[in-house]
Amino acid sequence: MQSYCQSCGMPLVDEALLGTEKEGQVSQEYCTYCYGEGEFKQPDLTVQEMIEIGVPHLKEEGMAEAEARQMLTSFLPSLKRWRKGESIEPVVIEKDSFKVVGVTARTSNANERTSQAKIPQLWSAFYEQNVAQQISNQVNGAVTYGLYADYESDVNGQYSLTLGMAVSAIDEVPEGMVAKLVPAAKYLVFTSEKGPITEVVIKAWQDIWAWFANSEVERTYTGDFEKYDERCANPHEAQVDIYIAIK
Repeated sequence: MQSYCQSCGMPLVDEALLGTEKEGQVSQEYCTYCYGEGEFKQPDLTVQEMIEIGVPHLKEEGMAEAEARQMLTSFLPSLKRWRKGESIEPVVIEKDSFKVVGVTARTSNANERTSQAKIPQLWSAFYEQNVAQQISNQVNGAVTYGLYADYESDVNGQYSLTLGMAVSAIDEVPEGMVAKLVPAAKYLVFTSEKGPITEVVIKAWQDIWAWFANSEVERTYTGDFEKYDERCANPHEAQVDIYIAIK
């Protein structure tokens, strides 16, 4: 199931929330509040007006108005209804298993849309603790990995995100860090657009969720990862690869 409505950003965690197409089949991309019978219910709505609609709902969930407005301003333009340009297309790659050591947090996609979002805090910890400098047995020191593992279920469940470096062995793990094994797998690799790193990663994930929602290819949820290499040296003009394990 599509993770978020590609119009308002609502998590599509229940089939009852899905809109409908002209022939009555459910839409995997839009919620019932935005879309029905193959059409947007407010076809002339602008992204700015959608932001104004969303802010009160996030305030009801406990988010401060300024924070809600900032989040929607950065998040909504990445959704299919508002995004310009073509979706990214993946390539298939098979990779052997490898090990990652770093800092970790348990979260969910739904949680990341609230004031309790953990991923921004995890990135802050990664830099503040100088994680890359603490790991001595790195395989490729020029690459940082964002590993998604320990999935509870699918895109709607909890998962662990570990930010760290690939290592040759995991017998010595620095205090406060964890070791994760990335299993050998076949991956679909999606490459983001170039631009501000936080924006292009969000857009890439939106493309990924939409791609799988309209594809017969199945994810394994054994371990997916973002690869931050030399193309991310300039965070304002970055490009990121995202590896999704498939059957």
